[in-house]
Amino acid sequence: MRDTANRLLRLLTLLQSRSLWTGEEVAERLEVTERTVRRDVDRLRELGYPVEASPGVGGGYRLGRGKALPPLILDDEEAVAVAVSLRTAAGGTVAGIDDAAMRAVAKLEQLLPSRLRSQVSAVQAATESMSAGTPSVDAGTLLALAQACRDQRRVGFRYVSHHGARTERRVEPHRLVCTGRRWYLVARDCDRDAWRSFRVDRVDEVMVTGPRFVPTDPPDAVAFVTDGVSTSVYRYQARVRLYISAEQAAEWISPSTGVVVPLDETHCQLTTGADSLPAIALNLAMLGCDFEILEPSALVDAVRALATRLDRAASGSR
Repeated sequence: MRDTANRLLRLLTLLQSRSLWTGEEVAERLEVTERTVRRDVDRLRELGYPVEASPGVGGGYRLGRGKALPPLILDDEEAVAVAVSLRTAAGGTVAGIDDAAMRAVAKLEQLLPSRLRSQVSAVQAATESMSAGTPSVDAGTLLALAQACRDQRRVGFRYVSHHGARTERRVEPHRLVCTGRRWYLVARDCDRDAWRSFRVDRVDEVMVTGPRFVPTDPPDAVAFVTDGVSTSVYRYQARVRLYISAEQAAEWISPSTGVVVPLDETHCQLTTGADSLPAIALNLAMLGCDFEILEPSALVDAVRALATRLDRAASGSR
């Protein structure tokens, strides 16, 4: 009986992970016959799960949507992952989500067996949330933008720029990107006919303004935001060859600091920016690896000036 229950749990997990599974695929994953799969599907239906089956080529099993869907079944790892994720969300960057996340954790813990409650409690007891130190986004605004991205509907909103200027924007939303500290909307600005990224905490009064649209050459959202927050937003940009692998550079350099591109197994290229060349020189020196400046040439002078200053400090001379 326990083996059957475990197999039903695994079957339900499969059906939740993908929209369609053939009987042969399910049987292979569960290491049973297709006849056993059919019996297990009937058992899930008896428990109230709306498992749909379609015959023929392209057919298979899928989990339908029902108004009376029973409580979601999670395996041990999934239950702990959900509880820990909700606990982490309580210290996140979305306004008002902390209370909702903690209520959800409390409800989930009531359903967990004692061995899992102990694991979740251990994580909660040992974890402290550190404030992000950045403005939080409104949950309603985030949801409205997410739905507009999903439905491909044009929206309008009020936006406050970095310098405090207030503008009315009409955009075709593409994707939301979270950097861990901030949320960004990648969208095509209809009035400027250009792709832009908008900080969601500066967005207000989102309204659907038009019918559905077809995206026009949408960019890679993550790469677009990374370039915007690490390079193009600054007065000075630089390209540097680092004498370390891209994998090692990625451990030292966050996406908000620069864009790393591999050149070969032992070298990579860093594109970064700052509001002054001395600031770029200092950031490069702090990496602790050898590098070669590709551009701009003026950065070489800034590095020399920094080296001279550090040499004077080391020697105690002025």
